[in-house]
Amino acid sequence: MPFLKNFWPTPFKIKKGNLASFLIQLVIFLVITALLGWLAGLLAKIAIIGWIFGILASLLGVYNVIGIVLCVLRFVGVV
Repeated sequence: MPFLKNFWPTPFKIKKGNLASFLIQLVIFLVITALLGWLAGLLAKIAIIGWIFGILASLLGVYNVIGIVLCVLRFVGVV
């Protein structure tokens, strides 16, 4: 559990059954990480350093999915 809290601290701010904090954290993961992923994907089109930004965009996508799953699990009280 400490490993997860180090990399994804925001889902652990959600209290079980608290819809407001759940929605706020979902907005954070969906909007902010989606914008950063879109920007990294846009920069991936640059010829010389594009592969670095392509990898970065993929990692941001994985981080986003894991964060959303942790938010849902924390909301229902599993984690």
